[in-house]
Amino acid sequence: MSEFYTMKIAGLERNLEKFPVSDSLDIAAFIIFGDVELTIKGCKELLDRVPEFDVILTPEAKSIPIAYEMARQSGKPYVIARKGVKVYMRNSIEVSVNSITTKNQQKLYLGETEVNSIKGKRVLIVDDVISTGESLAAVRELIAKAGAIEAAACSFLAEGDAADRKDIIFLEKLPLFFK
Repeated sequence: MSEFYTMKIAGLERNLEKFPVSDSLDIAAFIIFGDVELTIKGCKELLDRVPEFDVILTPEAKSIPIAYEMARQSGKPYVIARKGVKVYMRNSIEVSVNSITTKNQQKLYLGETEVNSIKGKRVLIVDDVISTGESLAAVRELIAKAGAIEAAACSFLAEGDAADRKDIIFLEKLPLFFK
């Protein structure tokens, strides 16, 4: 039987299903895919809170709808840090990342076209949930390698200790569930 955590995000109530990460820890899974209403409202709230920026950068994949909607609402472009190099990505740069929701080490990549589109620009980092900060650190490293400037980092949710951070903008706190 599934267990849920109920919370309000951007004024909308959502039931997040809990899943074990380890024998001693569960997380409430925030999956934005398919939730158009929450995507639109949450992005509007985030855009009201972030400073001026030139381009949005998000890691692949769960936060892509957020980056898209923030780009649509702001009229600014967005770039995706990919989890794999595609044939159309020349001279890519890469960084390594360990995430709480992924078992193995991953890499994030930007191709030459994406690097050129953010170089020297104010980049808004967008994610769905910031938890350990590993993905955020990797995206920050990509921004630095690309010669861009971080405008701010934002997410819908800050999980666990991330809610105490002063270097991120978020809509709501999401607790961790220790057993």
